[in-house]
Order: sequence, then C-alpha cells, then structure tokens
Amino acid sequence: MLVPFVLLLLSAAAIYVSCEYFVNGVEWVGHRFGMSQTATGTVLAAFGTALPESVVTFVAVVFGHDAAHKEIGVGAALGGPLVLATIAYAVVGIAFMTVKNTQERRAQERRVVSRPARRRLLDDQRWFLAIFVCKVALGLVAFAFKPWLGVLFLLAYAAYVWREITASGETADAEELEPLKLTPRAKNPRTLWAVLQTVGALVAIFAASQLFVREIGVVGPLLGLPAQLVALLLSPIATELPETMNAVIWVRQGKSDLALANISGAMMIQATIPSALGLLFTPWMLDRTLVWAAVVTVASIVGLYWFLKHRHLSARKLAAFGALYIVFAAGVPFLM
Repeated sequence: MLVPFVLLLLSAAAIYVSCEYFVNGVEWVGHRFGMSQTATGTVLAAFGTALPESVVTFVAVVFGHDAAHKEIGVGAALGGPLVLATIAYAVVGIAFMTVKNTQERRAQERRVVSRPARRRLLDDQRWFLAIFVCKVALGLVAFAFKPWLGVLFLLAYAAYVWREITASGETADAEELEPLKLTPRAKNPRTLWAVLQTVGALVAIFAASQLFVREIGVVGPLLGLPAQLVALLLSPIATELPETMNAVIWVRQGKSDLALANISGAMMIQATIPSALGLLFTPWMLDRTLVWAAVVTVASIVGLYWFLKHRHLSARKLAAFGALYIVFAAGVPFLM
C-alpha cells in the first residue's frame, strides 16, 4: 500500500523540477522570438502545460471505446477550467502570502498585478466568460448541426492567440532572465538550446503528470473514495498541476504577471480546444454535476473580474477563491 503514495510524491516532485526547467526555457524562447512577457505566459507557457490534458481529452473522445470513455473527455473539458479558476488562482494568492519579508509581503498585497497586465487579464476574463457560457449552453440542447460548431471554438482560440501575439507589451530583457539551465554560463544562449530545454521539460512534465494521475486513481480507492468521485474531484487537480506549479515558481521569482497570465491563457485553451473536440466527437450533453461545475467556474471568474475591474485584487482575495472548490465538492454528493 505504501508504493502508490511514494510514487505520488515522487511524480509531484518530478513535475515541480520539470516546471522549473520549463519556465526557465520558455522565458528564453519568448525572449528570442521577441514575444512580450504576457504573451509568453498566455500563449507559449499555457499551450505547453495545457497540451498534456488536451491530448488526454483527444484520446478519450476520439478513440474511446464506449460512451463512458467519451464522458471522461467531456468531464475534463469542464473540470480543467474549474480547477484553474479556483485552486490555481488560490495557490497563487497563498504563494504571495508566504513571502518571508514583511515589507515585501505588504508590497505584494498592494500590487498583485501590474496595470498593463491587469487590462489584459480583464480582456481574458471577458473572452473566457463569453466562450465558456456558449459551450455550457450547447451542452444543454441537442440539434443536428451542433458538432460543426466545434470548429468555431478552434477559430476562437486562433483569434485569441493572434490578439496576444500582436498586442503591444514589454519584452523581457536578457539581463533580467535567469541563465538558461542547460547553458548556465552563456549570457545570451542560442535559440536551439532554449527550445530543446523547453521541449525536454515538457516531455518530462507530460510523463510525470500521467504517473501522477494514474497514482491518484490508485490512492483514491485505498482511502475509501469511490472511483467516480476520484475522477471528478481529484483527477482535474492532477492534470492542472503543471500550470499551478508554473504559477508558484513565477510568483517566487517576483513575476506575478507571468503567473496569472499562464493560468489565464490555460483557461482559454481549456474553454476552446477540449470543447471543440467534445462537440466534434461526442453528443456534448452535460449532466447535473457538470452543470454545477460550470456554475462554480462562472462564479469564480465573475468574482475575479469584479476585483480586477475595481482594483481590489489582492493575495488574500486570490487565496479565497479556493473556497469555491470546497463549495463545489460539497455539492457533488447531492447531484450524483
């Protein structure tokens, strides 16, 4: 019985170390290609860390042998945004509050996000809410041409990426970046090394994440949790672990804008690509539990938008979003 718990801890440690290499590499890739820091977080980092769970959704809905397998993919399309909107943002807030220096902690409380990043994050929340509400609404009705609407979600993500890449923003200065871990002595490492480190770290994240998810499935029953409850409550947390780890690392480095941009960009991916796959390859009908997950997700994003809009966002308020996941978990037994 001890082996699954040990593997769970080892895989979590491997994810964290891999994320250290990934965020270091992806910052250099963004710098070498002239991308703004925000675009590096919302596009490059978000796409890289969201790729593993998108692949899981793709395999589930395209190659699933029966309706049960396809429902796993549909659940992932709703569970991912829920975890990011509640737990991931809460972890960022908690990471802020663990800063040891009191003066620095107070400064962080006053400025969780910079003014330019705040405007971009507000736009991201509007984009996400519009797309997310549409995908939930489509899950409540059935009509003949619904599968073809999946293409619109892919186009929506393409438009979002174009907006992020072409928008103005500060590009990271090479002197502000930590040395590339593969070539620590090089002041301005070659693009090839930065890409190799980023891709290699991404492969390690994918492998460690798969092991983590598998061991969650083993540990759950050992703790007396039903398999369906494990799949609904714990698996999404496991699949979104890389984004959360990235955010913690960037907060620790004093790059809160990148941390929040990474989560926001990952949410845009989760709102579009898995949804498109679900619409194209499944009936895309949501049960009561998934609708409840959607309601909690919308509540979290509306709250985040309000705090950003009125300049009231702080580390403590970000940490409080984690309570919404507890609210979701408390309501699940009454809906199953």
